Amino acid sequence: MTNQRLVACAIGVALSLAISQAARADRDHDDRKPQQLLTCDDSLKSDFHPDSLTTVLLVKAFKKGAALTLATPTPTTPIAANDVCMVKLLVGPGNPGPAGAPSTSPGIGIEIWLPTPANWNHRIHVAGGGGWAGGNQTSLTLLAGAGGAGSTTPAPSFIATVEGAVSANTDTGHSGPGGGSFAMLPDGTINTVLWNDFAQRGIHQMAVKTKEITRAYYGKDAKYVYWDGFSTGGRQGHKLAQLHPDDFDGILAGAPAFNWTRFITNELNPQIVYQRDLGGVPLTAGQLNALGNAAINACDVVNGQHMGYIPDPSQCRYDPTLDASVLCTGPNTPANCVTLVQAQAMNKLWFGQTRDGTAPPPSVDNAWSLDIAAGRHRATGNHLWYGLARGSSFGGLGGSSGGVPAPFSIATDMVALEMQNPSLGTPSFVNATGNGTNGWKNLSYAQMATAYDQGVILQPSFADINTDDANLRPFQKSGGKMIIYHGLADVLIMPQGSVNYYERVLDETGGLHNVQKFYRLFLIPGMTHGIGNGTTNPNANPPLPGIAGGDGVADGTSQLYDVLTAWVEKGVAPSRIDISTADGTKSRPICAYPKKGTYVSGPVNAASSYVCAGPRRGDRDDDDDDD
Repeated sequence: MTNQRLVACAIGVALSLAISQAARADRDHDDRKPQQLLTCDDSLKSDFHPDSLTTVLLVKAFKKGAALTLATPTPTTPIAANDVCMVKLLVGPGNPGPAGAPSTSPGIGIEIWLPTPANWNHRIHVAGGGGWAGGNQTSLTLLAGAGGAGSTTPAPSFIATVEGAVSANTDTGHSGPGGGSFAMLPDGTINTVLWNDFAQRGIHQMAVKTKEITRAYYGKDAKYVYWDGFSTGGRQGHKLAQLHPDDFDGILAGAPAFNWTRFITNELNPQIVYQRDLGGVPLTAGQLNALGNAAINACDVVNGQHMGYIPDPSQCRYDPTLDASVLCTGPNTPANCVTLVQAQAMNKLWFGQTRDGTAPPPSVDNAWSLDIAAGRHRATGNHLWYGLARGSSFGGLGGSSGGVPAPFSIATDMVALEMQNPSLGTPSFVNATGNGTNGWKNLSYAQMATAYDQGVILQPSFADINTDDANLRPFQKSGGKMIIYHGLADVLIMPQGSVNYYERVLDETGGLHNVQKFYRLFLIPGMTHGIGNGTTNPNANPPLPGIAGGDGVADGTSQLYDVLTAWVEKGVAPSRIDISTADGTKSRPICAYPKKGTYVSGPVNAASSYVCAGPRRGDRDDDDDDD
């Protein structure tokens, strides 16, 4: 009887295994069946449901030559270069609250642009945001991603119809564009939900959903996935590398707005200097430009010739308090001259925020020191953050209108959020407890330092918006590559912050030899916050990277994006990139940090006259020979 039971048991097991194998074979056969692909019509609303929080709001097909609008076209409406499908998504849960309040949100809006299968180049190439990054991604009447090549990041519609890559952008959880009011709840406290959506969740959801809809629309995954962002978009790229290292194969991050609360609080410093040192009377545009041009004239000489822009502002120590040609004390008073007090105020603008409002002589410290403690801990020294580089235009941070101070609104918003006091903002800062009343004008240097410290202390509530984690080992392990670039005449975000962060990454992530295997920094002389001239000299015409559609590349991609894709797809690591002016009259190299374009011989405005050379000390020595 026992043997019979054993035989019966063995037969049962064999039958069970046979049935299981047959079922698995059936599933495998089902997996090999052609996938039902999404189509660009309203059926996509029901067919694409990746999770319970995602809703398809709108699907719209545009034919080649059609006006890219959901309303009546105008003469400036972009035109589709090829057939394309636009899809709007909403990813909840958002943040409930009073109707119409800036802090009330239905969720994260994502707009995705899909080339036709025949035109798809098998890439995903998404676009980062700017400023507070709000947008019209959830609007049923307005498009957020329609546009052209742009100066830094192309519009998603351009990427999809010209380059042929799937593209997308996101409102990071709040509509707009608008200010920072969304980040404060009606009772004046911190809106931690929307801070998190803005800081990291929105961009990660865009990455995930764009990959998912790509797979469902084409029946296959993209071969390569790229992030392309500038300013806020540069910060977003770094946040993804730090927190979601597998999201992208390549990241192009221009003028990154990392160190967010530090540099943005500091962006208000020029206006505070005017209030505290100059009786609330700003330096005029003429005075700012005259002082900037004097700095350029003192620091732009290469082989005995003036370049018109400063090639290396880290070596410039121009001091207007010692320059009689700009002071109003001589017998022949120059136009737009300044008093000694105004000249020292200019030194403070170039130095950046300090706890007590002082600034050392440029001969001692010209605001290019790496000593600022810019990690997760607060800076305990007197110098809190850097000023703009000498020779850069101060119209955005130190500007005025009709003699009335004109602060950068993101800076006043940030100080209001740090101090949880909406009255410190400009009138554009809206909150139920009271709108902004320009209370920032009354802040002392000590109170500004408190705002700076609060910005660091509140990082957990702000979802670590500073994006300053220097451990990029997970991104390296993922196989990703990242290029960071920054203009040395940036008029909004101090390039020293990018150098500071990169140096911290070198210390945290294994030194230059290791870091340059996956992450490289390029500094661009004379470049503004975008692809353009950022200096006070309107005739500077510095060489700049080629923009999308402007550098002779057939698919309309930018010069720096092409460098990134060559690194990711072909293993060509960039050490030197030759850039030129639009008219082709000037060229120069930009070099992977810490090397710099160093003149050797020949015409000073020819790239062939320069090699990339730099410091060689300890682990800062890389694999590349001077070229």
